[in-house]
Amino acid sequence: MPIGLLTLLLAAGFVLIHLFSRKMIFLDGTPRSRLLSGAGGVAVAYVFLRLLPNLADYEEELKGTLTYATNRFLEHHLYIIALAGLVIYYGLEQLAESSKRRRDAASQNGRPRIFWIHIGSFALLNLITGYLLVHGHFPHLHNRILFFVAMALNFVVNDWGLRNIHRSHYDRYGRWLLGLVILAGWAIGMTTKIDDVFISYLSAFLAGGVIMNVMKEELPKERQSSFLAFLVGVVAYSGILLAV
Repeated sequence: MPIGLLTLLLAAGFVLIHLFSRKMIFLDGTPRSRLLSGAGGVAVAYVFLRLLPNLADYEEELKGTLTYATNRFLEHHLYIIALAGLVIYYGLEQLAESSKRRRDAASQNGRPRIFWIHIGSFALLNLITGYLLVHGHFPHLHNRILFFVAMALNFVVNDWGLRNIHRSHYDRYGRWLLGLVILAGWAIGMTTKIDDVFISYLSAFLAGGVIMNVMKEELPKERQSSFLAFLVGVVAYSGILLAV
């Protein structure tokens, strides 16, 4: 199958998840659904066993190939980009929570601001995901499929979190925007090819963002998340990743 058609089908799969994840009403409620905790475990396993190790491969490939001082520094410190992704998304979450507490006196005025902070931050990760779907480090077909599965489950987790906070806004605007951004990332990937060093930056940033976004959904004690389900997701997908 041509790579363009394959990646388009996978991108369309991501879009369908955003559009129809709200139908998964069995994920609602407290304690937190074990399926969501398991999906988060899968995403985290993929980051630690695929995305982060790929950064080491990128570092090896890029040694001595860069000319600018900053790029030469980052050539050996791609993990700084991953750390930056985690810190940035932690900061954005704190900003959203702060805005939620203040609300500009009237709750109806504060809600859209929080919503757009959240949607904007997730849209950036979706754009990167759509692009990496085409140009990520995938030596074989199954590597691309494993990326798709992990990110698809990560999107389910993210969608649940966004709908839990912004139900009406997310259903009306958010899910459509996130779906369109995935396709935009795919289209950019099909029409342009950036240097490998920048692809490595995108992969590193995505890794940090995914870790932060999964853990912020799992850790709040009021969610009553299932550690066992999270562990099962981690162990099961780790086994698959190590076996192929």
